[in-house]
Amino acid sequence: MKLGKWLRVGMHVKRWLAALLIGITLLSLALAMGLATAYRNVDFPAPTTEAVRAATLQFIPHPWREGLLGLAGLALTGFALYRLGGSLLSPFLAVRGVDGRHAAGGEGLVEAIERHRFGVPAPTLRVVAIGGGTGLSTLLRGLKRHPGLSITAIVSIADDGGSSGRLREEFAMPPPGDIRNCIVALADAEPLLGRLFQHRFGGDGSALKGHSFGNLFLAAMTEMTGSFEEAVTEVSRVLAVRGRVLPTTLEPVTLCADLSNGEHVCGESNITAAAAAARAAIRQLRVQGHPEASPEAIRAILEADLIVLGPGSLYTSVLPNLLVAGIAWAVRFSSAPSVYVCNVATQRGETDGFGAAEHLRTLHEHLGDGLVDAIMVNDDFSQVGRIKPEWGVAAVRLDGLERLAEAGEVRIVPRPLVGPATPLRHDPDRLADALVALAGPRSGANGAVRSAERGGPAPLKDKMPSRPTQRQAAKREGVERERVRV
Repeated sequence: MKLGKWLRVGMHVKRWLAALLIGITLLSLALAMGLATAYRNVDFPAPTTEAVRAATLQFIPHPWREGLLGLAGLALTGFALYRLGGSLLSPFLAVRGVDGRHAAGGEGLVEAIERHRFGVPAPTLRVVAIGGGTGLSTLLRGLKRHPGLSITAIVSIADDGGSSGRLREEFAMPPPGDIRNCIVALADAEPLLGRLFQHRFGGDGSALKGHSFGNLFLAAMTEMTGSFEEAVTEVSRVLAVRGRVLPTTLEPVTLCADLSNGEHVCGESNITAAAAAARAAIRQLRVQGHPEASPEAIRAILEADLIVLGPGSLYTSVLPNLLVAGIAWAVRFSSAPSVYVCNVATQRGETDGFGAAEHLRTLHEHLGDGLVDAIMVNDDFSQVGRIKPEWGVAAVRLDGLERLAEAGEVRIVPRPLVGPATPLRHDPDRLADALVALAGPRSGANGAVRSAERGGPAPLKDKMPSRPTQRQAAKREGVERERVRV
């Protein structure tokens, strides 16, 4: 409640508000005394007598007359002070990226003052989202609208195609494309600035053709700072990002895949294309070498309250993160529940014919059991009719999940996650609301409260399936030691 924040001890507001009210009261008493003296000693012309009586509310008996005037004066004074403060401070708030007319999830005047007096408040829920591509940025746009969340995006840097691939090869830097999309998704800056970062150059024959401005900006900042991590931090500051965006690793990542036809393909941009062209399934995915995870990414996972895997391309967005040494380990060691958000539609060349059970089985085949506590799936198939046959995709089926639930491997969380915009992707708000509500009342978010009021399902942490004994023992004996090492 905003009034409670204004009256919080230490805000340095109540004392000056009281002084202002005393001053207004004294001024009002002086004015009332003057008017009373004039009313008693001045003979008003007869035609104006009724007007004076009406203006002084003499037709209303005491003490209702004083009460009505007092309430009207108090309301008008409060409204005027609020608007005056906003008008005087709006230039300074705009410079700091704060809007006095903030939308849901944004920061207003009282929040800015509270942060100035008491520092940044502790987050109500620390969410770590692991993935890449369009799916991760979709999730981040929804999470950004929830106040009180600490959001960390851990992003795959295996991309080797398009603008990102060219910059990766020419400047020996991590591919910036997915990082850029996540930064823009979490940005609170002006929409024009976000569109500028997403702008892609055209012009036949131009060396800039195909490059996005944001990718070039990140490349320039990397050269200036000498560090891709620092470049991401600075760009996030420019765009007033609500959260953190971290690369999975700072080492080069090259994906390789074995296809069902015996072919061996390397390079993220080549894997899907080769599988689609040969109509072959991806049997095994691996990363070349042994890239180590970023220490910041490991720390974020270990300190999280909720870990979200996906949504996004299973083989080229989700798995590339988890195959980097240290990431899957951190997910297992973290005390936070982990939720895999299954895609709502299949993807050509990657998950042709897959249902939700096959998505989960693929994770288990590559990373072992015990990594995922729950799988969130879309159970709203009202938009399936909009999927055109020429797209070569289909809605992800839910059959087979019952066996997993009965075996106690994971908790199945069906939710209506598709919006009217497209039948192929999650609706950002529906997905974020479902995840925050699933995390439990600790989040303090509206979604969790509404779910509890409606008698919704218990929070995920209250219904987690039992983990393997090795994982439980590792948590008890090794987490604190590994935190120090990280």
